[in-house]
Amino acid sequence: MKKNSIALKQYFLQTFFMAVVAALMTMASFAQEGDKKVDINVTTEKDNFWASPWVWVVGGAVFILLLVAIMKSGGRKEA
Repeated sequence: MKKNSIALKQYFLQTFFMAVVAALMTMASFAQEGDKKVDINVTTEKDNFWASPWVWVVGGAVFILLLVAIMKSGGRKEA
């Protein structure tokens, strides 16, 4: 019975410390926001080829063909 009591105390102590650490981390993350507002201007180029739908269709087709080829070669049994 004493062993269970010690384990229970350790569990509650760990839980308490984890709650304290979580609260401190939350406060630190909220402290990052100040009164200053940063204006970031991000410009992206328009020639991102992976944004085109045909690239995704071709990539998906190649992936499916490779998947089928791997599945078929794994199913062969040599005599």
